[in-house]
Amino acid sequence: MFRKLAIILPVVIFALGILFTSVLRTAEVKYEFSDTLSKSDNSPQILGAENIDIPYNLAYPGKVLPNSPLWSLKAFRDKIWLAITTNPGRKADLKLLFADKRIGMSKILFEKEKYEEGFSVLTKAEKYLEEALYQEEENREMGIDTSELLRRCNYASLKHQQTIEEILLLAPEDAKPSIIETKRYSKEVYEKTKQALQEKGLEAPKNPFNGG
Repeated sequence: MFRKLAIILPVVIFALGILFTSVLRTAEVKYEFSDTLSKSDNSPQILGAENIDIPYNLAYPGKVLPNSPLWSLKAFRDKIWLAITTNPGRKADLKLLFADKRIGMSKILFEKEKYEEGFSVLTKAEKYLEEALYQEEENREMGIDTSELLRRCNYASLKHQQTIEEILLLAPEDAKPSIIETKRYSKEVYEKTKQALQEKGLEAPKNPFNGG
């Protein structure tokens, strides 16, 4: 009996994994952008944004990108990883890690002119960044010292803003309004973490992307 279970269980788990990833692919929002870059760009970009020094390094995005057939399995793995993580501090770390990895993936995809996939994963990156902030707030309410996490989220929000500015330089004209809209996540995270750090008597860096 145990031998049969040992054979059947992995097959069932694999089948459920395939089913789940198929559902993910079906439910995913599709975006369509043109392949032409504008020569005269009036988008509100920050000149020299790529040269601003933000002392924060994004995590290595890995080799499996959203345009890979293996991406759904990787995304499924990340969701399972979060679901089984019970430590609230570790859960916040994971959300920030996934945010940083995905915005790095987004830039790579825009460099490869995979605009639809690049924008899709950009929106996921910024939502994970927002979730990391929400997790920090929950942890703080539980009495957990989140000073270090606040500092990391604050710098991460600036790095995300910088990376979005770099992505705008790579994006086709019709994609830029949607990309600019995603900035609101990192701006909100910056403002909230700045305020929380100051309430703790800690210094927060200025935002070089809006003079904040």
